[in-house]
Amino acid sequence: MKITPLRIDLIPQILALMDLGAPYVRARTASDYWLYATLFSSTCPTAVINDELAGAAIAFRSQDAPNEVYIQDVMTHPDHRRAGIAQSLIGHVREQATAWNCTRIYLTSEPENAAAQAAWESMGFSNAGGDRIVNGVPVIANFKGPGKDRAVFQISI
Repeated sequence: MKITPLRIDLIPQILALMDLGAPYVRARTASDYWLYATLFSSTCPTAVINDELAGAAIAFRSQDAPNEVYIQDVMTHPDHRRAGIAQSLIGHVREQATAWNCTRIYLTSEPENAAAQAAWESMGFSNAGGDRIVNGVPVIANFKGPGKDRAVFQISI
């Protein structure tokens, strides 16, 4: 497995990979991924195995809180799950965040996505708490807009 920054030539494979994540991960547009590859590639690692995209993470350093990095999406191809790809991708994001002297990495999960929550916890993330409970999971109401309650997982670095 080779971890490399997101490149423009990987956009078709990124779109196909992210489509496999429904209903929890949704592909953005090709234009969005072009911007990520051009402006944010240092926090958008990809995992390539035998010239095929096996996984990707899309993350950004906050402009409003520059000591934080937000991970928007993490996706591993179903054929490569449970092989440490997501952990390697998150590790790359963490290395970059550490180089920037960031102190927090966080991401969100829908309260129904128990598999993702277990993955985040296995990597050292913890639920940041919330203002209500959904499906037994602490969530922050309207975190991603009206009616978009999310569990927020974070790790201090």
